Amino acid sequence: MAVERPVLLVLDASLLLNPVGGGGTGEVAPALLPGAEALLRRLRYSNLGVAICGPEELPTNVSDFLEKTANVHSFGYTLLPAPSGNLLLDESMLEWSRSSSCFYATSRVDEDLFSELQSHEWRVIAVDNERGTKDSRVVNISKLEELLLTLATLIKKEISSSSVLMVGYAMKQSREQDFAKRGAFPLYPSKNGLIFVPLSFELPLASQLNEVDMILHKITDEIVNIDPNCSISFPKGISFSAGMSEIIRFMEEYPDFCIIDPFKNISPLLDRLQIQEILVRLQELGTEGRPKLRAPHSLKVKNFHGSELQKQLAETNLSFPLIVKPQVACGAADAHNMALVFQIEEFSNLSVPLPAILQEYIDHGSKIFKFYVIGDKVFHAVKNSMPNASLLKSSSGDEPLTFNSLKTLPVATKEQLLQNRVQDNKSLDIDVVEEAAKFLKESLGLTIFGFDVVVQEGSGDHVIVDLNYLPSFKEVPDSEAMPAFWDAIRQSYESEKGKGQT
Repeated sequence: MAVERPVLLVLDASLLLNPVGGGGTGEVAPALLPGAEALLRRLRYSNLGVAICGPEELPTNVSDFLEKTANVHSFGYTLLPAPSGNLLLDESMLEWSRSSSCFYATSRVDEDLFSELQSHEWRVIAVDNERGTKDSRVVNISKLEELLLTLATLIKKEISSSSVLMVGYAMKQSREQDFAKRGAFPLYPSKNGLIFVPLSFELPLASQLNEVDMILHKITDEIVNIDPNCSISFPKGISFSAGMSEIIRFMEEYPDFCIIDPFKNISPLLDRLQIQEILVRLQELGTEGRPKLRAPHSLKVKNFHGSELQKQLAETNLSFPLIVKPQVACGAADAHNMALVFQIEEFSNLSVPLPAILQEYIDHGSKIFKFYVIGDKVFHAVKNSMPNASLLKSSSGDEPLTFNSLKTLPVATKEQLLQNRVQDNKSLDIDVVEEAAKFLKESLGLTIFGFDVVVQEGSGDHVIVDLNYLPSFKEVPDSEAMPAFWDAIRQSYESEKGKGQT
């Protein structure tokens, strides 16, 4: 196989069809095996050519089902001809072998077919085959879930280049899909030589981690519980899923293994108090003659008792309105339940989890600037945001305005946006924020992170109101985001390896 040639994977029907669903009889509606849908979903965006095939004698409803499944995932579909003399492959499969590096995955034994495929330089992978095959050239694996890692390993070996690196990633399905749809996780090497494979918590992790060169993760997706009364300091106060706990133990045993990013570097971003302490250090950056760069003024509280709270607010010079946020920043179901409070009485019966962080509410013309640091590149996008406090108060009905910042954030109307545009002449100073990005990258030691900036009306202060790890950066065009994403991962790996050699 040649590295320049595209890679094609052909999936035999036996690998996908559930026999219980009538995969071989045509009497019952055909259905996919457990795990097959996840495999097809990942292959769709893998940068591999993929086709589904089955024998010509398949019942019509089964063949139609397979063809529809192939079309849904933008795969090819072909039928193997009934054996006739030496003819075991159809013309399309013969053509594929001339133009591509080809793999055939199946769960049925057909020694003649295997021999014919291999004579045309196909690699055969047999999955969960109880009878097995006598052919030592066939790669045997036990479970369908092992196919992607096996395939990636074979592709890497065929390329025979030490510059190709395999990235094992772990994150929740919805996040994985968002990245995959943008082409972030190719099984065929990216332009800078990265192959991406999902780490399965259904399989032994040790064997998977032995095959990959590094781990990319969104550890916050695997948090089971955070103790809000415990000062968050990884891993103190945090409970993780069994799979992520195993990765953590692996990293404790092999601390030099490359992980993007180290857990201890991410843990401050789980705690809004620690985020605030990081952002306060922005004042170390000199901005003479330019807009002031700062954190929002804030206060941590353990309860909402009126007299005690009023005293704390006076001591810290915080005035209403205030935005109230849980101290736990992510990984908990209610971490994004917040409130905008306009007077002290509104704290009674407030439903925001404690302990909480009270922040000044900054009038910002309903515009928020979302910055993404991806390796050494900085991108930003402008999004509509919450209206100014006076507009929110007029519609609150003397009640605190409660919302979920991910789902029900009160965004300004078109009329309010137009009004703000007329009133506000303050603009974003990109240079100031890019200096902040560099400062935060060095302080946090993170490869990919995001932060939100608002420009305060009147003063023009640039206030960073949020920090997060491995954001989706969906506002950045794929043509720019994906090369930056791959370069950031590669640079992080090489930097870590460089440290280990010094």
